[in-house]
Amino acid sequence: MVLRGQKLYYTINAVAGLAIFFFGYDQGMMGGVNTSPDYVATMKLGYSTYEGPSQGYVATITNPTRQGGIVSIYYFGTLIGCLVGGVIGDRLGRLKTMAIGSVWVLFGAALQCSAQNIAWMCCARVINGIGTGHLNAIVPVWSAEVATHTSRGAFIATEFTLNIFGVVVAYWLEFGLGFIGDGNTQIRWRFPIAFQILPILGFMLALLWMPESPRWLVKAGRVKEAKEILMRIRAIDDANDTESPVINQEFNDIVDVVALEKKHAKRNTYWSMFWGIGSGDLHIARRVQLSIWLQIIQEWVGIAAITVYAPTIFAEAGYSPRKAEWLSGLNDITYMLSTLVAILTIDRWGRRVGLWWGAVGQGLAMFLAGAFGRLLKDHPENANAYGGATAFFIFVYTAVFGATWLTIPWVYPTETFPLEVRAKGNAWGVVGWSIGNGWLTLLNPVMFNAIHENTLHIFGIVNILSIPMVWAFYPETANRTLEEIDLLFASKSPLVWNEERHFKELKVKALKDAIDGSPTPEESSA
Repeated sequence: MVLRGQKLYYTINAVAGLAIFFFGYDQGMMGGVNTSPDYVATMKLGYSTYEGPSQGYVATITNPTRQGGIVSIYYFGTLIGCLVGGVIGDRLGRLKTMAIGSVWVLFGAALQCSAQNIAWMCCARVINGIGTGHLNAIVPVWSAEVATHTSRGAFIATEFTLNIFGVVVAYWLEFGLGFIGDGNTQIRWRFPIAFQILPILGFMLALLWMPESPRWLVKAGRVKEAKEILMRIRAIDDANDTESPVINQEFNDIVDVVALEKKHAKRNTYWSMFWGIGSGDLHIARRVQLSIWLQIIQEWVGIAAITVYAPTIFAEAGYSPRKAEWLSGLNDITYMLSTLVAILTIDRWGRRVGLWWGAVGQGLAMFLAGAFGRLLKDHPENANAYGGATAFFIFVYTAVFGATWLTIPWVYPTETFPLEVRAKGNAWGVVGWSIGNGWLTLLNPVMFNAIHENTLHIFGIVNILSIPMVWAFYPETANRTLEEIDLLFASKSPLVWNEERHFKELKVKALKDAIDGSPTPEESSA
């Protein structure tokens, strides 16, 4: 049976979600691994003490820099992987690139779960990161290119619900394994690492039945195949929509844009993209910078700290190790449920509104969590009240982030680049994510060790600073076709209000030319 219409559309969404589930699991996994006593001893990160039957062995980290280095070196791998994946994705196609990335992940996961020392572990995490970088660069692009322009954000936001479900599965799996024996077992950290192999194997198997991106097929010259796949995806149930004017118009727009973009092939290298060489009015360099910095800021608003170091934060709030672990797990569930808000709002409210209200909510939550953490230290006699308030605002922060900043920085790069360089463009976004995540996970243990709850104030400041940045430089992309966005960035000014004004002028001119029957600028340059 050949899937068509909504059945195929939602199947693609589910298969892409499987890869995103792995991505979330892989990130969340290290939180529990870092607290495993046997892992701490194997990697020489500190020591463990027996805290009685209720707590078991509890690890104490004496070398936070080494701990942070093992976590962050993974993002060096994702940086390499996304750049390589971007090139392969534009040359060989989305499906082949995702399959190649999956093989890297399988190899890296096998090496990680069998690691015997820190050098082995670091090499394995780099290899795993290379594979994840491939997937991060291509899976969102594949999703964006098959989605409709009115549901593109919700399409990808749905996948990120599965992303956080991966975090939840990782956390509770590791939490349960902590009760085996006295908590000082190898299975407590080796099995969770090996578990990530299962969703990747399922993803690779499912790819055998998935269609290639019709936009990439047009670029590759496989026009007939591209139209057939687009018809399948956009079909209404089992109807034959070959003559659908809406689908034909979408297909013709894709063909026209591909023809125009191929005239500017010299802009396709990473070097040319970063500096804008040969991009003319498309302003590729501007789009690269917007993608990189949005992903860097996404990590520095504080989520990397909350995801990996939540038990540490709750411990700072005065909770026992076991209670801190319970709270961290419940916080992850809140995180997952909050992503459902993003599915409902990301296309209705737009990207800019989501980033604005998210930054306000996250900033306030971070400031208040840090303030109550300080009060807890100054007034230990009110530990229950101040500790509870600190935990509450950590939950608030996580919920707001899941509803806003989790998804939007991943959707934005998939929308803002021309088709000819879309995979490489999204790879630049993953470069920003890798830099932000690697930098922060390296500094997080040092920051919490040195300035404790004041670390949360730093994240609060970053949230507030992001508001004017989004207001001035990030134009709205919601409910615009991927082809229309080239017009949005045609303005010589990088300021949003100038871009919007120029966009309206170009749309009016195109409409006038169509009414008069005169050639469009694209036709004139053909």
